Amino acid sequence: MEIISKTISNITDIAHSLSEGTQERLDSLTKPQGSLGRLEEFAKQIVEITGNENPQLKNKVVITMASDHGVVKEGVSAFPQEVTAQMVYNFIRGGAGINVLARYVGARVVVVDIGVACELDPSFKGIGWSIPAGLEPHPKLVTKKINYGTKNMAEGPAMTRQEAIRSIEAGIEVFENEYQKGLHIVGTGDMGIGNTTASSAIAASITGYSVKDLTGRGTGVNDKAFAKKIKTIKRALEINKPDPKDALDVLSKVGGFEIGGLMGVILAAASKKVPIVLDGFISGAAAILAFKLEPKVKEYMFAAHCSVEKGHRVILDYIGLKPVLDLNLRLGEGTGAVLGMLIIESGVKILAEMATFKSASVSEKIDIQRETVKP
Repeated sequence: MEIISKTISNITDIAHSLSEGTQERLDSLTKPQGSLGRLEEFAKQIVEITGNENPQLKNKVVITMASDHGVVKEGVSAFPQEVTAQMVYNFIRGGAGINVLARYVGARVVVVDIGVACELDPSFKGIGWSIPAGLEPHPKLVTKKINYGTKNMAEGPAMTRQEAIRSIEAGIEVFENEYQKGLHIVGTGDMGIGNTTASSAIAASITGYSVKDLTGRGTGVNDKAFAKKIKTIKRALEINKPDPKDALDVLSKVGGFEIGGLMGVILAAASKKVPIVLDGFISGAAAILAFKLEPKVKEYMFAAHCSVEKGHRVILDYIGLKPVLDLNLRLGEGTGAVLGMLIIESGVKILAEMATFKSASVSEKIDIQRETVKP
């Protein structure tokens, strides 16, 4: 726990003292006060997070954690477990949704094997793939494998407490390595067949909502599999009895390695005063656990969107986050996070590049006071 404790000890409140000055600056720009709505809120929060009155978000990174889940053997997913590894290869060769959107937004994608249930070969040797024309291969796969997937949480704990700690530490290490390369804003992403089941269990453990009210169809399961999914989550909670006051206990009993890794990314980013843009439901599960460990991380986080998975909104309400977008997304990978970055950066651009009334020689709002007419 030493690495985690040290990271948490470095998380401080954001610089609220810069709020008033930033608001005055926003109000001086050539627009009616408040007319750019939440874009102005985003700009102000970025200033407060970074402690920089003139922030920039040039270096954008999305960290996509990949891991498998033993609970898949219960038939809770519409896709087989091997899809996790296959999609990691797709990330590496640049052909997934996250790669397309990250290229558009100008973010680099960091793919991490933190618990895929097989050995991965980023060179593609032996799998019969080649890099499609016009796409750049990912330079390498970051390997932080804790184990070959979690255990089946419907039969016992998903992982040991030590594995939970190691997964968080791995996320901290990945973030700090990217931070050394230059990083102004970080997004969270995931890949793992079965991870909406784990996220629903985490949400139920922490919030106290019923499993039925928190569980969605994930990869698109049919009615029979959906009913089985709800039953499986209930059984996992009954067998493991995770302690909602202990984030590590919840993670170890019903979580996933990628969720622990994203917890580490969130904690490390907050400790370095780097804005965090959360993706969907799985990122939300990591965020609620990080929030339980250190509530101050809330001020460093932006919820990029609200997932179709109904448990996601419950998580965001619990933490107190309002989504930037609501586009009926449910892909994961970090796709919502990079889109959120684009909107958040728009607010920062307004602050940095928009002219003031004085500099543009534009007349300001007229303050008309009505005369009081005596009877």
